Amino acid sequence: MARVTVNQNQDGFELNGKPFFYLGDTVWSAFTNITLEEWAYYLKYRKAQGFNVLQINTMPQWDRCLGDTGLYPFPMKAEQVYDYTEFNQDYYENAKKMCQMAVEQGFQLALVVLWVNYVPGTWGSKVTDANVMPFEFISRYTNKIIDEFEQFAPIYIVSGDTGFDTEESIAYYREALKVLNERTPEALKAFHIKRGYDVIPEEFLDGIDFYMFQSGHNKTEQDKAYVIPESFAAKYPKKPIINSEPCYEQMGYSRQLYGRFHEQDIRAAAWTSILSGASAGITYGAHGIWNWQKDNQPENPILGEGFDEACSWRDAIHFPGAWDYGFIPEFLQDKNITDICPAMELLGNNTKEIRVAKINGNRYLLYLPHSTNVTLKKTFENPTARAIDLSARRSSCVECCEKNGATVIKMHPFEHDALLILTEFCANSTYCLLK
Repeated sequence: MARVTVNQNQDGFELNGKPFFYLGDTVWSAFTNITLEEWAYYLKYRKAQGFNVLQINTMPQWDRCLGDTGLYPFPMKAEQVYDYTEFNQDYYENAKKMCQMAVEQGFQLALVVLWVNYVPGTWGSKVTDANVMPFEFISRYTNKIIDEFEQFAPIYIVSGDTGFDTEESIAYYREALKVLNERTPEALKAFHIKRGYDVIPEEFLDGIDFYMFQSGHNKTEQDKAYVIPESFAAKYPKKPIINSEPCYEQMGYSRQLYGRFHEQDIRAAAWTSILSGASAGITYGAHGIWNWQKDNQPENPILGEGFDEACSWRDAIHFPGAWDYGFIPEFLQDKNITDICPAMELLGNNTKEIRVAKINGNRYLLYLPHSTNVTLKKTFENPTARAIDLSARRSSCVECCEKNGATVIKMHPFEHDALLILTEFCANSTYCLLK
């Protein structure tokens, strides 16, 4: 099988020599919660929406719905307490069937090796330490993951939702990454880190291929969608960056605050990330899909960050925001956008919520959560601007004018968030007005 690789510019991916925009869906609980019949429906629907990567936890997700299929990777010593002395091969055989079904539909797999609650010295193991792995088991377990899943040429996500706040936790991830790099040097590897976190230990930088971050589900910190990629670009070697867990659609605000994230919230997380340096891809999540919520199942006493109740997966799979995410790579391809370089130094408005990036030559792409006049601190030769309504996907010409040595793009006519494309027509430009 062909593997996803990092492109020559170190800011994105390729597959079979062609640009590959990582459009992931979060389905952490797949291997424990989803029947093969449900999985077939899920794959067909997400493929139709344009998704091409599935992020899956190779271990049972700690805060999943408890409507499991009855398959677990290990025997049980007690209820939901695993015996790390042997493997349950039936679990892996079923998981491989699911992987085979996915790759046959054209999906790439991004498999998490060690979710946070399985590693001591992490915030997750403080919430529940019932299944912390013994250190001496890490190498054996990581080798098992490679033995079972390497045939699918997956991307390996070394950690899930973690930080690197203790030497104990770092030792666990060091051991897992060592095994992965020794056994599968050609496979892409990254760490999935906790919400709002921007720390990667220096010792790991040469061993991973791209950066994942999580702007997450805290209502008051949605600016992390653009703050963290800016931080990564400033302090780490250049690698592709992905917001691998933005706010999920219909997820309740973390820490049991009242309210839920809607379509415009998740669009904002996606586009502000992409235009701020995390342009290699984006991951979607639906509250009810990641944990595979089923009707009439017992409540999971482990709430993670404490989110409000999820919808049934049968409803959550139809949330409209997934189509908005599927529109992203379609839009980028249609407009021939292959190079996105943050250009916030041009923004004259007194806000960071509007994001500005230069794209492919004499063009600029802006994200506006609300309509307003936008000032760019530069003059352009014969500029034209067009707005794309991200809610209804209509487009409109927008007036531009020069004022005091700057360019003002007038208000667009749409009531929801929008993209603006500004094109400069120089005498030697090969670009024409975008349709």
